[in-house]
Amino acid sequence: MAKKPVIANTYITNSKAGFNYETLETYEAGLQLLGHEVKSLRLGHASIGEAFIINEGGELYLVKAYIPPYQVKNTPPSYDPYRKRKLLVSKKELRELAQRKSEAGLTLIPLSLYSKGRFLKLQFALARGKQKHDKRNTIKDRDAKREIGRLMKR
Repeated sequence: MAKKPVIANTYITNSKAGFNYETLETYEAGLQLLGHEVKSLRLGHASIGEAFIINEGGELYLVKAYIPPYQVKNTPPSYDPYRKRKLLVSKKELRELAQRKSEAGLTLIPLSLYSKGRFLKLQFALARGKQKHDKRNTIKDRDAKREIGRLMKR
C-alpha cells in the first residue's frame, strides 16, 4: 500500500526574515502548544515577526512569538500570549545547532508555521544579521526585478 503524500498548509510566515537576515541553513521542529493556541494558529492569528529562538538548559524555545487565545472569554486568566514555547528537535540536531550558534553573529530565527499532516511545524533558520548596506542592495535588486517584470509585461 502506497503512502499518501503529506499536505502542508502554511499559516504564518515571517516576511521580514529575508530582508533582515541572511539565511544559512533551515531546520524543522515541532511545537509544544496548548489546545486553544493550535486553533488560533490554524486560523492564522499569530505573529512571529519579532520572535527568535534561544537555547536554554539544553532545549530550544521560541521566544516573543505572539499567539492570541482562540476564544478570549474561555481562556484562563493566567494565559500569556507571548510565553516561551518549547521546540521539539532531535538530540543530534540540538547538538549541531548549539555548536553552529556559538559562531560569532549567528542567531536562530523562525521563518514559518505550517501543518504537516495533523502536526504543526515551525521552520526556522540559522541566520546572520544583514548590515545596512546589504539591506540597500536587497532593495535595489528587488526594484530592478520589479522593473524588468513591468517591461516584459508590455
